[in-house]
Amino acid sequence: MAEKEIKLMKGNEVIAHAAIRYGCDAYFGYPITPQSEVMETLMELKPWETTGMVVLQAESEISSINMVYGGAATGKRVMTSSSSPGISLMAEGLSYIAGAELPCLIVNCQRGGPGLGTIQPSQGDYFQACKGGGHGDYRLIVLAPASVQEMHDFVALGFDLAFKYRNPAMILADGAIGQMMEKVVLAPQRPRKTNEEIAAECRDWATYGKPADRPRNVVTSLELQSEAMEKINLRLQAKYKAMEENEVRYEALACDDADYVIVAFGSSARICSATVEMARAEGIRLGMLRPITLYPFPTRPIAELAARVKGFLSVELNAGQMVEDVRLAVNGAVPVEHYGRQGGMIYSPDEVLAALKEKLIKA
Repeated sequence: MAEKEIKLMKGNEVIAHAAIRYGCDAYFGYPITPQSEVMETLMELKPWETTGMVVLQAESEISSINMVYGGAATGKRVMTSSSSPGISLMAEGLSYIAGAELPCLIVNCQRGGPGLGTIQPSQGDYFQACKGGGHGDYRLIVLAPASVQEMHDFVALGFDLAFKYRNPAMILADGAIGQMMEKVVLAPQRPRKTNEEIAAECRDWATYGKPADRPRNVVTSLELQSEAMEKINLRLQAKYKAMEENEVRYEALACDDADYVIVAFGSSARICSATVEMARAEGIRLGMLRPITLYPFPTRPIAELAARVKGFLSVELNAGQMVEDVRLAVNGAVPVEHYGRQGGMIYSPDEVLAALKEKLIKA
């Protein structure tokens, strides 16, 4: 068995390594703090000399997402990365890509907002990622890493799910995960798919060239006939329903005997895992549910917990966004409260514990 390759690196850096190792065909991006290391690392690694991967700095985020649109239409594995204001500029393109049912991967290393805000970590893009930041009834597959290893692993998972459902997938990280350094086990190098393999895998929709035995493939999100557009939308909603049935991922910590449950994702979940230990040491039976897929959201597991716990605390680096989905899942069975910090401020485990006591236990 080959020896595992383990390195110490930043979350942003490992995105670049994973993209190369998982056979990405092209990266189109534009620098913005706190995720600029993704492109910088790709430029240092020069994958065009080894695997043939294209790496291109576009004129803007709008240019980069539309380059992704064009690359995805050919059946290639293409991706981009940015941070919150840059993702806002990509919103129209993301809606187009979702409407055209094309697979691609987007990485958002969130920073504080609104507006230009700050370069410090935030989780204020939950609504944008999970509710559709652009126009129309569409969804992104949204993965929330809580470690550098998951930043690496979710590149493969994101591409796999994107192609399984012909839908854009997003890794929703934040400045803390992107900038922190941890040991990571790197995947072995996978070969990029050949044009023949892409033609076989994507023959029903991709614009890889028209063989004689099928009609031409047309990639568009436009349909002028209302009846036809409704059929497209119904097909999309059926696809999203399939995601909700089959692709929910979450992690439960100490929930089996819990009286109270924290719901937290990404860097917040890392902090709250320490809160669980502190609470247990004081005799408070606290658990944590960490959504790994923010869409599809783990509605059913939270609803099942609501049948036997006393309350939930949604802990987020924002003014209260995911808490709405927690409340929908709980459906009034028990109290659901929110605790958060904004503007790039990060809470400590004892702050979260104090909030739990104030909002739920002492209430």
